[in-house]
Amino acid sequence: MPPPRSTSHVQPIVTVRDLTKRYGRLTALSGVSFSVYPGEVLGLIGPNGSGKTTLFECVAGVLPADSGAVSVDGRVLDVRGRASSLFYLPDAIAPWPAQTVSWALNFTLGYFGGRVERKEEVVERLALRPILESPIGTLSKGERKRAVLAIGLLTPHPVLLVDEPFDGLDLRQSREVGTTLRVHAGEGRTLFLSIHQITDAAHVCDRFVLLSAGRVRGEGTYDELARIAASEHHARAPRDLEDVVLALT
Repeated sequence: MPPPRSTSHVQPIVTVRDLTKRYGRLTALSGVSFSVYPGEVLGLIGPNGSGKTTLFECVAGVLPADSGAVSVDGRVLDVRGRASSLFYLPDAIAPWPAQTVSWALNFTLGYFGGRVERKEEVVERLALRPILESPIGTLSKGERKRAVLAIGLLTPHPVLLVDEPFDGLDLRQSREVGTTLRVHAGEGRTLFLSIHQITDAAHVCDRFVLLSAGRVRGEGTYDELARIAASEHHARAPRDLEDVVLALT
């Protein structure tokens, strides 16, 4: 697990306040509030059906929220205003399926104005060279996941939201992707990741937002959340992140 990062003297780059989303009588998100800090890897963790994807879609502006606000650098922004700061990669997508991986990367750089010199590094780190000339629609699940992640990493947006970045990857690939994400965060990119696998989250994330039944159950570093879990349940300190998640969600 990465060493704890202090956020006590840092202003958030993204602030979410009282975000609520309903589908008829079902409340998918209820008063969700949390902050994302510059250069951190923030993990969104929760059980299936907790509202993680809905939260990402509302923050990114893909889905309209019923109430609440999203601020970037202290300014409340509408969907159009967020588009230049937040880039969202949904899970299980295959953009431009008839085009090659190389075409998609070049198009991304040209359209969004990303750093061209970064392409080779991303290709090498995500082991994309063998599939550069393959159409995206022909890729396996793991290959497509790495190709789509490369697209996101080549955009210039300060904040990248990724839904399930490790889904479909084997152990070695997960480690390589995790290392790549940490490198980009170390260079100032802010990453907000929805992660199903607790082990992957523990390896790559600085802090966590725990979501259950559409509500935030905890936000902080592992140590901060572990203290909350022990206090609320009057038990000994949790052994690992899995214990924390089970206790709080």
